[in-house]
Amino acid sequence: MLNPTTLGAAAALLGDLQAKGLTLATAESCTGGLIAAALTAIPGSSATLLAGYVTYSNAAKTRLVGVPEAMLAAHGAVSDPVARRMAEGALAESGADIAVSCTGIAGPSGGSAAKPVGLVFIGAARRDGETTVERHLFPGDRAAIRAATVDAALALIHRLSE
Repeated sequence: MLNPTTLGAAAALLGDLQAKGLTLATAESCTGGLIAAALTAIPGSSATLLAGYVTYSNAAKTRLVGVPEAMLAAHGAVSDPVARRMAEGALAESGADIAVSCTGIAGPSGGSAAKPVGLVFIGAARRDGETTVERHLFPGDRAAIRAATVDAALALIHRLSE
């Protein structure tokens, strides 16, 4: 369930993007579409959100947003290069002005010493601009990690749109 603060941030972001004439796409792994869900909970979001890719498996990351298999093998799905490529791939595939991506370990299992539960990479790409990737280590259970990822992704999109 999306909290009112997240929905408020999504509404404000959509208003800002619409005022600037910018469109958006998402490529999500650990959130399973929650970023797109927060955005589409807002009436009129279809004017801004062009596409949402849920790329939970490595095969989907490759097929839908063009993450090379060699990159996944070299760095793992939860990595800066993969988050970067997911955002750039969503941008290219959707035709949007901005794309955001996330890949991480929401738990409760699947973590390691090198990549603990709560590790999330959030990428954002802007057409004719740079791609930014943030590394986060979010505390809490699976729901908290996923909710924190959505909030951080919305904030990153907002910064990139300025």
